[in-house]
Amino acid sequence: MKNNIISIILAGAAIISASSCSKFLSEQVPQGQLTDNQINNPAYVDNMVTSAYAIFTSAEDINSSFSLWNFDVRSDDAYKGGSSPSDGNVFHQLEVEKGIDTGAWNINGIWERFYNAISRVNSAIAAVEKSSDSFELKNQRLGELRFLRAYAHFQLKRLFKQIPFVTRTDYTYAQYGEISNTEFTNDEGWLEIIKDLEYAYGVLPATQADKGRPTKAACAAFLAKVFLYKAYHQDTEMSNAITEIREVDLRMVLDYTDPLIYSEGGYDLEKDIHNNFRPEEQYENGCESLWAIQYSRNDGSTYGNLNWGYGLIVPNITEVTDGGCDFYKPSQNLVNAFRTDEEGYPLINDFNKENLDYTKHNTDPRLYLTVGMPGLPYMFNENFIMDRSSSWSRSGGTYGYYVTLKHNVDPALIGSYLIHGSYWASSMNRIVFRYADVILMRAEAYAQLGEGKKAIAGVNKIRNRAAASTQTIANYPSKYGVKFYCRPYDEQKNYTREEAFNIVKMERRLELAMESERFFDLVRWGEAKSTLDKYFAEEIESCNIYTEADFTADKNEYLPIPFSQISAANGHYKQNSTQW
Repeated sequence: MKNNIISIILAGAAIISASSCSKFLSEQVPQGQLTDNQINNPAYVDNMVTSAYAIFTSAEDINSSFSLWNFDVRSDDAYKGGSSPSDGNVFHQLEVEKGIDTGAWNINGIWERFYNAISRVNSAIAAVEKSSDSFELKNQRLGELRFLRAYAHFQLKRLFKQIPFVTRTDYTYAQYGEISNTEFTNDEGWLEIIKDLEYAYGVLPATQADKGRPTKAACAAFLAKVFLYKAYHQDTEMSNAITEIREVDLRMVLDYTDPLIYSEGGYDLEKDIHNNFRPEEQYENGCESLWAIQYSRNDGSTYGNLNWGYGLIVPNITEVTDGGCDFYKPSQNLVNAFRTDEEGYPLINDFNKENLDYTKHNTDPRLYLTVGMPGLPYMFNENFIMDRSSSWSRSGGTYGYYVTLKHNVDPALIGSYLIHGSYWASSMNRIVFRYADVILMRAEAYAQLGEGKKAIAGVNKIRNRAAASTQTIANYPSKYGVKFYCRPYDEQKNYTREEAFNIVKMERRLELAMESERFFDLVRWGEAKSTLDKYFAEEIESCNIYTEADFTADKNEYLPIPFSQISAANGHYKQNSTQW
């Protein structure tokens, strides 16, 4: 049987087993369907929930990371990296928006993995719904599961737009075969995700003892993000153009980003942004982490429950990380974006006219916490000074010599937090929703609603934290000639809607750089073609991989529905663009 949604769902329902999925979920679920006696035993039912969490680590791999870094290479933030364009050529096709094949393994792979996750979640939902009332956490666990199902559907929708929604757990085999990916309009699809999240929001607690479980605040952040996507209306048949920006959805964003929701759970900005990207236990699940995928080490298995999704990103440092694959490299365009003017503000309109020189130009401190650069320490370890050699660019400079820092771990931690198996892996959590994003979503809603001062006030919270984020790079100015300068904007100025919106967009890029949000933001704003065609034209001189790159509107905003899925869907799936 082909791996269409029917076989995925049935396989997931039949095999209810999992390795430990996090630092707190370590029990294994027995093979096979649960019996009536087990359904009435809360411990067995909770194991089904464990199984649902587990798949969000066990089902991903280096080529299908649930972080979606593999697919962020379509943005102006990052190059694919690796040794050459042919190294992971299917991702090269994505970054130049040419030659993308509807039968490509990477496109079908991420589809299958997320639907496997949905299958596992639905099996757990069915078990919890059938459990006895003696299961005191019944409603809360249903809320957690519906949060997980919403997450999988959300990622699929951002990738493919027109997807089948599997939100019932009582389908027969025949009914699975009748599910359509066009049952709902684009707008209605967001509402299907919102239904799951609104249920979860109503039953989840303000805090959870188990850090990997979502809280009310995590659910609020997720709801705010879905409503923000929904606000940019894209419901014209076979077109991805933005036809309307809906005030009613923006107002919902404001509701779900109300600071009181987050203060109740103890959430806030970290004092230093870098604390969000450190593997040590004292930094993980900090006050800014609303919900994170939990990874672990030393849990009794050979490699623990490690994060293999970043396995290709480690640089190939000679005699240190030999075997590092050096993928997902920050672009020159992104590095230039961190330059600031004589007043400490980003150069929103002309930042890429001259490549950044950190000994000459003022810069936002976040640059050095996001990008490893020649002449500076890699991962803040002065034993590893970056240079223009093969250790820092397997491609010999084709993809430049910059290295992402948010995904990597100090080589001094090899054997503890950085582990070598088939590839490199770490125990560092992956934050899915962090409080900085909540502040920026709120600022964006205010900007679009014409309330510029309130938007800038939110941006300034992020910029003030950015200016203070120097705990690991305090000696960079004196030792390496770096020039930090990042100031907040004038909150008394009357900003036009366009001015405020441009400031918010720029701040999102700087704060969330290399966190796989950039491409999806461009699509949401309806700016993917204009931004990326300009980027391709400017990059050609220094990065020849873009020689024939071209973004096709109403096509390249989304991945094509995989050919194998359409061919097995008995006519119930429709391709999301006539151009595929």
